[in-house]
Amino acid sequence: MSAPSTASARRRGPLVHLGVDLTDAGAHPAAWRASGSRPERVFDAARLTELVARAQSGLLDFVALDDAFTLQPRSGGVRGRLDAALVAARLAPRSAGIGLVATVDTTHTEPFHVSKAIATIDHVSQGRAGWQVAWSTSDAAAAAFGRKPPQSEADAIEEADEAAHVIARLWDSWEDDAEIRDVATGRFVDREKLHYVDHEGIRFAVKGPSITPRPPQGRPPVVVPVTGDDALRLAASRADVARVQAATAEEAGELRDRLRSAAQDAERDPDELRVLVDANVVLGADEPTARARFELLQDLDDARWDGSLAHVGTAHTLTSTVEEWVRAGAADGFVLRPASLATDLDAVVAHTVPALQRLGLFRTAYPGTTLRDTLGLARPANVFATSA
Repeated sequence: MSAPSTASARRRGPLVHLGVDLTDAGAHPAAWRASGSRPERVFDAARLTELVARAQSGLLDFVALDDAFTLQPRSGGVRGRLDAALVAARLAPRSAGIGLVATVDTTHTEPFHVSKAIATIDHVSQGRAGWQVAWSTSDAAAAAFGRKPPQSEADAIEEADEAAHVIARLWDSWEDDAEIRDVATGRFVDREKLHYVDHEGIRFAVKGPSITPRPPQGRPPVVVPVTGDDALRLAASRADVARVQAATAEEAGELRDRLRSAAQDAERDPDELRVLVDANVVLGADEPTARARFELLQDLDDARWDGSLAHVGTAHTLTSTVEEWVRAGAADGFVLRPASLATDLDAVVAHTVPALQRLGLFRTAYPGTTLRDTLGLARPANVFATSA
């Protein structure tokens, strides 16, 4: 693993970025059966509002809401989900400071619909929306729509790449000052500052412009899960945040180096890409308690978590792991996946965050009002305004 670049070491903002995944009852399939989880509230919007408020009290960067067009593959866990973008829109006026990252599929959703949904969340939240790119390859997802056959992973990711390009142009299709709102003249918009995107691609032909004004962030941050080489290239070219899976700091550092190098090859500034590692978390007051909690969950459902970092221990040892990985340049931060949201999120906020703050590794207040501010990312210029 190579040492972090000087520019990377000097980058703005906190040393550690922390997101939290609020999907289902927790990252472990048996979480809904664990003590305190209250399975009757899994689809309760008030529960999600409470979870976001808890994450917000810990000044976490964002909450992530997963989504898909098929049921979860494991029959022992929660089955079914609410629409992530609609949930984020509901959470937006009921939260402040924290980012709201909704997963939206590009395989079976048109770019126009994705751009409009995420832009709307950004307006409602006053600049705290993010979009996690997803794609579908299963027979079941294709059958749910009946419009086209299942695609290969490579083909679906190529389609996601084109969709992300179109969506960014649609967000830019209104210049920032396109709205005039002149009551006396009756002019609400300056039509000269609304632009056709005129995209004629391999999979999409999109005229534009959007019907939604440019988002407060210009372009809400794009999150790409790195599931393989094709997804890594997508993240390098389109993502503001790359979510990677790595079991060791060395593995994470190698992925981060590859992403930064590929971003540079795509003529992007690598320092404008945040690389966050997914971390499955089971916390206890001491190591035996954490281990006993994990074993109880495994007794309920003998699950095999993904191949990323799995932390079963105390909030103190989690703090040490976060510090070690970030100081080594292995990651810019983590997306925490609490095994049980009813238990582990509280422990992160009550113990891990204050410990990181004492080390000077985490913020003590949100640095601004938008998710881009929190991530230390500049607001992008409008491509139509700058090219005019």
